[in-house]
Amino acid sequence: MKHAPSPHQSVLPAVAALTIMWGTNWGLFPVPVREVSVWTFRSISLLCAAVAVLLIAKFLGYSLQVPRRERLPLIASALCYMFIWHIGSTYAAILLPSGQAAVLGFTMPIWATLILWLVFGEKPSARLFAAVLLSGIGIAALAFSSWSAYDSAPLGFTAGLGAAFGWAVGTIILQRSPMTTPSVVSTGWQLLIAGIPVTIIAFIQGTREFFIPSLPAVLVIVYITFIPMSLGNIAWFQIVNSLPATVSGISIALVPILAMLIGAVFLNEPFGLLQVIAMVSTVCAIQLALNKGN
Repeated sequence: MKHAPSPHQSVLPAVAALTIMWGTNWGLFPVPVREVSVWTFRSISLLCAAVAVLLIAKFLGYSLQVPRRERLPLIASALCYMFIWHIGSTYAAILLPSGQAAVLGFTMPIWATLILWLVFGEKPSARLFAAVLLSGIGIAALAFSSWSAYDSAPLGFTAGLGAAFGWAVGTIILQRSPMTTPSVVSTGWQLLIAGIPVTIIAFIQGTREFFIPSLPAVLVIVYITFIPMSLGNIAWFQIVNSLPATVSGISIALVPILAMLIGAVFLNEPFGLLQVIAMVSTVCAIQLALNKGN
């Protein structure tokens, strides 16, 4: 007799898709920011991704209205996750090896566990605690392997951890709020909400001189906007709505592993014993987090 898949297993296709979409973009960040600022790059990508996602929602027949009681947590989540994450992760990726920056960004489940435990008193189960510990071992191994890079770029280290913390806070806000808005609709609005202050800052600090970036820069911006940011965030919020905050973070911990492999193959970034240790510990953490039990 066949058993119905668990809620955790039912989101595995979204986890796999998100791993590919998010894992392939870290090494691309330096391409557009050689020609435009981080703020301009993120302004364009956030606003265009917002329009794309809201059009997708409309095409699927969803109303774009957000109930009044859900607007404040949506705004708070957008500013913590979308705003802090996209700026912090971009700075980290251009100041550090892309794979290592991705690992710092994906410390999110550790921050989520600590916040839920220390602020809300939600002590993690033994299984989840072990998963977070294994994830932390993987992160520590990768951090140690390129400590010289972190030491020479403290802003990158801070930006990566700050991005992860903002992501954790935004995810917890959204999960602890009674949201009835479809995830594709809330995703579009969050991208737009975050894009507004980013655009204002980009305009204030920019030279306001019109120019057309090179074709590679344009292609990278288009790819990041419509694949990792539009489709990727739709997949992410599907996962968020199905899994606890900590588990959802660990469930996509393969993203920095894929980013690290791509960086090693195409960007000549380091890959050795410590990276293998990180891969094994991360895979074990994911297995623990996605299985039932305590």
